[in-house]
Parts: sequence; structure tokens; C-alpha cells
Amino acid sequence: MSATITPIRHDASEPSLDPMIALVSKDMHAVNSVILERMQSDVPLIPELAGHLIAGGGKRLRPMLTIGTAKLLDYPGTRHHKLAACVEFIHTATLLHDDVVDVSDQRRGRKTANIIWGNPASVLVGDFLFSRSFELMVEDGSLKVLKILSNASAVIAEGEVNQLTAQRRIDTGEDRYLDIIGAKTAALFAAACRISAVVAEREEEVEEALDSYGRNLGIAFQLVDDAIDYVSDEETMGKNAGDDFRDGKVTLPVILAYARGSDEEKAFWRDAIEGRRIEDSDLAHAKDLLIHHNAIADTMEHARHYGQRAIDALGGFSAGQAKSALVEAVRFAVARAY
Repeated sequence: MSATITPIRHDASEPSLDPMIALVSKDMHAVNSVILERMQSDVPLIPELAGHLIAGGGKRLRPMLTIGTAKLLDYPGTRHHKLAACVEFIHTATLLHDDVVDVSDQRRGRKTANIIWGNPASVLVGDFLFSRSFELMVEDGSLKVLKILSNASAVIAEGEVNQLTAQRRIDTGEDRYLDIIGAKTAALFAAACRISAVVAEREEEVEEALDSYGRNLGIAFQLVDDAIDYVSDEETMGKNAGDDFRDGKVTLPVILAYARGSDEEKAFWRDAIEGRRIEDSDLAHAKDLLIHHNAIADTMEHARHYGQRAIDALGGFSAGQAKSALVEAVRFAVARAY
């Protein structure tokens, strides 16, 4: 693969997922059919609860990446349909568990499943979806696919535990933060892309390139999420503004503002992250400090850096509709904060 670099645009055109949606539309109908079929159960609560989140307005970016990267490789088969559904089940299961751990009451602008049905049901239906995902992996028949997706599932869980143990610890550094988001978010993005190279029977170099694309996109995606928790509104985010602040999550904006702050500001951040300053007025003060120290802007600059790395990873692939859509997906992920 010969390298060509496509820079992230800085013009006025609005990045969009529309090219990706158009690229994968037909295949996603097949993926959605698998999802609807495999979330069924003789126990009525399972499809009811799973359907609440699966049908709750998510973009299904991760399965779209599996389909989109398969298109990039001109894969002519259908194995990736079940695997894309598998990726979505892994993602949905982690969301159900995350909402229980975070005591969340809103996701994608709707009440979370744990608020409606309770924590035990949410955890158990999450387990059901994980089990369905492993059934789909086994049905595919590739030990390599099984290894990639099962490893991603384990890494995601490690990342969530790492985040839990870092919660309310203001001394969390940037390296640990990047380890956390690389595991809890980027690992599934990477796996979703890499498995396309496996089903298309492409060489290791192609696997690595798609893994790099997905991993860097995932990191950029999470950086933007962590920035907009402080600067966006609830309608845009689909969750309560300031959730990370009140939960004591030490994300990159906080790490940067804390490092750059005065002794008085550092004391505020310690109190806030340890749960002693979580009123609306405290959140407003936190936002002021983040803006004053350019912590939001620099977090977004980090996101653009990882977004560019994702685009660069596609440099060796031929130009065409699929590559353009995958590049535009990165631009959309980075620009969605505004």
C-alpha cells in the first residue's frame, strides 16, 4: 500500500455521516434483521428492554464501520452482516452495564433501561446480549474473528474497571486517561474495522491499517464526548449535561485545567472531583476554568490529532466512495461538538 495523506478539512463545509449511511444502507438492512432476530427471547422482558436501547436512536456507527471497511476492501460476501450485529450487541451490552455503574437516568434523550426496569434486569439483559454476540462469533467459524472480538470484549471490561478505580482521583494523569479511553471505547472501534480484513482474507498489513483507523477514530470520538460533556446541551448529547463532573470522572479537560490552575483552582478541582462541589454553580465555575485555561480547545485539538491519524491510516487504500465515506466519518466524529 502506497501512502497518501488526506488532511482534515478546515473549511466551512459541514461534516456529515450521510456518505457513510448511503454507502452501507443496503447492508445495514441485513444487519438490522440479524439484530432484531437475535434479540428475541421467550422471556418477554429481554426483547422489551433490549429493544428500548437498540431502537433508541443510536447511529450504529460501530457496525457501520464493519460494513464500510468491508466495502473498502470490495468484500463480496455476507459474513460481515452477522459480525456487524455482533459488534452492536457488544456495544449495547456495555451501555446497559455502564448506565447501572454510572447510575445514569438518561441516554440518547430517553430514560435509561435501569431507571425503567431496574438495575438487575439491565445487568442480566446486558449479559444476554454479550452471550448472543459470542453465539454470532462462533457461527462465523473463524478463530481469528473470535480472537479479535473476544479480546476486544475483555479489553473493554478492563477499561471500565480502570475508569472505575480512577474515579474521584484528581491525580489521574493523561497517560492513564488515554489507556482508559483506548480500552473502553477505541478497542471496539478497532475490532469492528479489523474483522473486515479477516473476512475479506486480506494480509496482516491491511488488518493493521484498519485497526489503526478504528482505534484512532475511537480515541478521537471519546475525546470529543469528554469535551462536550462540559460545553454542549442535553438535547445534543442525549444525556444530562455535566454528568462526568458530578460522577467525579477525571477526563482530559479536567486533567489539563487542573495542571494549569492556581493553588486555589486546584483546591476547587479536588473538592469537585471528590464529590464536595457538585452544585450547578460549581459546574458553571468548572466550565469557566476549563475555558479560561483552554482545556476544552486543547482537548478538541487532541481529538483532531487522533482523527488525522485515523485518516492517515487509510492512506494506502484506493480512492473511491468507501474511502471517502470513512474519511468523512472521522471528520463528522471530530466536528459533532459544535
